[in-house]
Amino acid sequence: MDHLTSLRDAVPTPFWLDDPDRPEPAPALTGATDCDLLVVGGGYTGLWTALVAKERDPSTDVVLVEAGETGGAASGRNGGFCEASLTHGLFNGLQRWPDEIARLERLGHANLQAIEDTVARHGIDCAWERTGSIVVATEPYQLEGLREGAETAARYGSKPVLLDRDAVRAEIDSPTFLGGLWDREGVAMVNPARLAWGLKRACLALGVRIHEHTPALSLRERGAAIGVRTPYGRITARRVALATNAHPSLLRRHRPYTVPVYDYALMTEPLSAEQLASVGWRGRQGFADSTNQFHYVRLSADNRILWGGYDAVYRYGGRVRAEHDQRPETFATLARHFHTTFPQLTGVRFTHAWGGAIDASTRFCVFFDTSHQGRVSYAAGYTGLGVGASRFGAEVMLDLLAGERTERTGLDLVRRKPLPFPPEPVRAAGIGITKWSMARADRNEGRRNLWLRTLDRFGLGFDS
Repeated sequence: MDHLTSLRDAVPTPFWLDDPDRPEPAPALTGATDCDLLVVGGGYTGLWTALVAKERDPSTDVVLVEAGETGGAASGRNGGFCEASLTHGLFNGLQRWPDEIARLERLGHANLQAIEDTVARHGIDCAWERTGSIVVATEPYQLEGLREGAETAARYGSKPVLLDRDAVRAEIDSPTFLGGLWDREGVAMVNPARLAWGLKRACLALGVRIHEHTPALSLRERGAAIGVRTPYGRITARRVALATNAHPSLLRRHRPYTVPVYDYALMTEPLSAEQLASVGWRGRQGFADSTNQFHYVRLSADNRILWGGYDAVYRYGGRVRAEHDQRPETFATLARHFHTTFPQLTGVRFTHAWGGAIDASTRFCVFFDTSHQGRVSYAAGYTGLGVGASRFGAEVMLDLLAGERTERTGLDLVRRKPLPFPPEPVRAAGIGITKWSMARADRNEGRRNLWLRTLDRFGLGFDS
């Protein structure tokens, strides 16, 4: 069976959201209401903000509004890698915040543990597995990068395991793997939709008022409060946390700081015991390869393989549209790469093929801002690593709204925003040149051309 035939039965739906236990949506808001804190957005950032606000002070009256359904966008369709890193990898953080990277690493690991503790405390059934993740080398030149990664991580308190060819293939068997670096403590695998739905249930249990199918249409000052208009109602809040991420911010001045980039994934049918044995994978780690255009791969609870990444796509004008969630040419490429990596799985079919927008920023990790005399806070720009970092983002937003000077709010990562993206057509041209250059570097033993070296010089390069 060729790689195209393996896509024949794939339905155009995110696997995680295709779940009979998907909860019914909360009713839309009708009429007017008041609250202490309004959270706009029902993805991870918004859900964590609402939950942490109630855990800090149960008397806080919290309302959360979501344009669609909670967890229905990026939070419910991602790969389910919940990572300790707040900076999209140690090297990206070290390049941008060398003086505080040790603190960022410590805060990130504490944040991951807090997520695990929350999952246990609220009984969230989300297939949480603290198995770690392996970065694999598929070309000889990448092996030195793994060694450097192991040495650098060790300097900041991590203890990754460097694997040679035989050792990595003993963990996950692919003829393309030449080595690996296993972060055993800093990554958990999770069912992302069930995590979002579990956070929703925890919020409701603590008294958060949730309204789905309730887009926030406008935001303006109303004396000492903030007024937000929705299709059938309005909300007056003492404080507002904006968690819209890839979707346009209610504050226009924030919009140039993120662009929606489309990411795509496939999910196989469940592997038989024999098929799984042919790959090994007894440790159930996630893995990603070392290329610029990298794949991310993991096992689901029922032993399917999720195969995603590689072909990130920006659409001219930066519009978020449902029709962009499907891209057959990318699915064909992903299927071909899958069968090259796992030739022993010839005959395995894909059951789901999907995509969606993530909120990319020029520094490749979350940034923050406030407006309206500190009554509105904002977090966005996770660039695909928000499953774990979104909880940290929530805590920062709440600190900012409270006007508190904390270890978090004192960070340069929090105090300084990234460079904005230029307007069109320069934006699309720059992103296109960057993507072409990164693909070229992958074909040329990682050598970065003048364009990429220039981006590195101005703090716009990326090395996760």
